[in-house]
Amino acid sequence: MTAPEAPAPSVPPASWRESLAVYLQPRVLIVLFLGFSSGLPLALSGSTLLVWMREAGVDLGTIGLFALVGTPYTLKFIWAPLTDALHVPLFTGAFGRRRGWLVFSQLLLISAILLLALTDPAHSPLFVALGALLVAMTSSTQDIVVDAFRVESLPENEQAAGMASYVAAYRIGMLISTAGVLFLVTAFESTGIGRNSAWMWGYVTMAALVLIGTLTALAATEPDQSARAEAAARSESALSRVMHAAVGAFSEFLSRKNAFAALAFVVLYKFTDAFSGTMTAPFVIDLGFTRNDYAAIVKGVGLAALLIGGFAGGYVARRYSLAASLWIGGVLQATSNLAFAWLAHVGVNQWALAFAISVENFTGAIGTVIFVAYLSALCQNPLHTATQYALLTALSAVGRTYLSSGAGYVAAATGWPAFFAISVLVAAPSLLLLAWLQRQTHFDTLGPARV
Repeated sequence: MTAPEAPAPSVPPASWRESLAVYLQPRVLIVLFLGFSSGLPLALSGSTLLVWMREAGVDLGTIGLFALVGTPYTLKFIWAPLTDALHVPLFTGAFGRRRGWLVFSQLLLISAILLLALTDPAHSPLFVALGALLVAMTSSTQDIVVDAFRVESLPENEQAAGMASYVAAYRIGMLISTAGVLFLVTAFESTGIGRNSAWMWGYVTMAALVLIGTLTALAATEPDQSARAEAAARSESALSRVMHAAVGAFSEFLSRKNAFAALAFVVLYKFTDAFSGTMTAPFVIDLGFTRNDYAAIVKGVGLAALLIGGFAGGYVARRYSLAASLWIGGVLQATSNLAFAWLAHVGVNQWALAFAISVENFTGAIGTVIFVAYLSALCQNPLHTATQYALLTALSAVGRTYLSSGAGYVAAATGWPAFFAISVLVAAPSLLLLAWLQRQTHFDTLGPARV
């Protein structure tokens, strides 16, 4: 384990013009557009797909099970070393180590979204599941490469701006693939085409938007660090490079004190968000809101709450210790589900829906920023950062993918108010683990996290 970094020397605060100039650097702008490309596909195999399925008449139990198609986000650490070590025929030679994988994964992603667009949830749920699984597989591969590209391409003085730009663009990509798709489907329906065809063209449009990331990858330059690593490992066999990337990352992490408890905490911290979030869209539709009601609020006040919550999360992470920040984020995430329990009693009320969505997005953004700070602090060895980060983010998807897969059955059995009350209680295991890790001085062994 590396020693904690020494405190950075005090420097005069930059002027607003200097701060803005960092965000306009070409490398930061490249990362911004890649963040959009990473955020776009997540909802297409998740919440947006669930709205399509609910409108097609698919039962809640089946909808809840569709959380399992997010399995690739959980297992992506298995093939993360492949993107570090192997070449993609033609693509690597033409574009380089990172850019070759970027373009390749994005072309596969476009193909997977188009395949999903051609399915029919009402008559072929198996083919819908296959298409969604392929979207998740190619999307998670793109995430692995984008994370590595971002870390390797940005110099130290641009890392913070790059991360902020990436997260903001990622959220915007998610909003376009949720609220944006819902508006598009309504617009296509207004032309007279059938509902399923409208959904198909909505997904085709999203496939076309992935080209933004492809054009960005083509316009970028290969990171110097990646080129040097490629040159240094040129004499090794492909198998040797894969083994070095995989074994080193795992062995280094597992040698730490309380490693397994930390991994369990990573799995459970965002579970309360995932458990309720899996059923939020079907809940809103069941309550009597139209898809346009939901889309307008998510795109409007929802976006504002996300951005404000992101800034608030950054403030909390800088103002308080890592353990205290995690407590704040964990408690806020859990209690925010009570807003939806209240909405279930209120019924169809635009202001109540706006309040519930705003609370969820605001607290969720705070929790996400703090959680990312924790994950970053865990990745202390620069030789294995990409693979370790893929491992940690994959484990954090376990709650969203497996633990929340039964949420639909719980909602059907208990009703919506009780379901969201239960969503608060499922945060208890993560908070108990947080208290135990704090007593074990786990957080004292971590270096300063970069937000």
